[in-house]
Amino acid sequence: MHVELPIGAFLAAALVLIPLPWHWRARNIATLSMIAWLFVSNIIFGINSIIWVGNVINIAPVWCDIATKIQIGANMALPACCLCICIHLERIASIRQVQSTHTDKMRRMLFDAALCWLLPMIYMALHYIVQGHRFDIIEDFGCRPTIYVSITAIFIIWVPPIAVALLTVGYAGVALIYFFRRRVTFAKHLQDSNTGLTTSRYFRLMSMAVIEMFWGILVTSLNMWFTCQHGLRPWISWDNVHDGFSQIAYFPTVIIPSTTLAWNYALWWVVPISAALFFVFFSFGEDAMKDYRKSLQWFCTTVLRLPPPNKERPTVLGPSSFARLHGPKSGLTLPPIISSVTKSSESTSSVSFSEKTSTSEEVSSIVKCSPISESFPTTPTSYAPTLHYSLVDSSPSSNGDIDGHDIV
Repeated sequence: MHVELPIGAFLAAALVLIPLPWHWRARNIATLSMIAWLFVSNIIFGINSIIWVGNVINIAPVWCDIATKIQIGANMALPACCLCICIHLERIASIRQVQSTHTDKMRRMLFDAALCWLLPMIYMALHYIVQGHRFDIIEDFGCRPTIYVSITAIFIIWVPPIAVALLTVGYAGVALIYFFRRRVTFAKHLQDSNTGLTTSRYFRLMSMAVIEMFWGILVTSLNMWFTCQHGLRPWISWDNVHDGFSQIAYFPTVIIPSTTLAWNYALWWVVPISAALFFVFFSFGEDAMKDYRKSLQWFCTTVLRLPPPNKERPTVLGPSSFARLHGPKSGLTLPPIISSVTKSSESTSSVSFSEKTSTSEEVSSIVKCSPISESFPTTPTSYAPTLHYSLVDSSPSSNGDIDGHDIV
């Protein structure tokens, strides 16, 4: 029994939703699709680890049919999403996209939607070619898709995700070359491109895509090696591969070799780790911090019923306030000063000051001033600134296929 499996899966599913608001505002189809695929994959893993904890009873066959196909689709969807991101970043860094118009944005959204959703659906359909039977049920891990391990399976299941991942790294490398050529004016170039990207956001997207792809290439390659290490099955015919297709294979942990069990346990964490990587790259930026502050303020004012913070206003101290704060100095009293301004016919003005002393003596003086201007100049104001992994079982089945899959 592995209690940590559902906890890790559901926690990863929650973490991947945290960056959702600002990606939704940006209408970034690639990152939104990646969030959706990671969220659904982690939810499937978490539910499976709860339903089949300590048993291999087939209590949800329809769920397994759907869940296993989604796991296969996520194997291609995550590299495709990263490819969309790097294609967009390379186009921005090059001179091909000086400004982004509404038509360009719509065309890009359609292209991203096709690559992030249509391509995985085609990949799921092609999986049927090398699907020996419906699915496997592994104790503590749940239902997993099956693969008839052959040369055909290598080119259908493992080669396409690795090829897409390598293409993603290639686009990222070209985008970096453009950056070094224009590193002095790159921030201005991003601003002129009308994409809403800053330099930090640009490199955050690129770093996430590249690291996810290196992580995916490593896991996919290791999984392919582990799955095929016992040899490839001969592809005799379609009927031979799909003979007894409706059967379901059950694998209690007691019959699984310890090495295979440990390998599958390690591969199980690939999906939660991928979600955690996505969270790390997009949950500590400037936009994220603003949303965190807004959420905290809403919680304090709505749930805790605390008064909203008031804006600080400058305090102006009058004579009486100053006297209360500081008190009289040396016993001196400041007499009131009365001023009067008169304007003479010769465009001169007189300002008279009358001061009343403590002995009731009056002293008056007339001071001749220069002419007072009818209009005063205005003072300028200054502002302070999937991976699905799988069990590899060497036990012979009716069609002789071995299970193996990976989600990146």
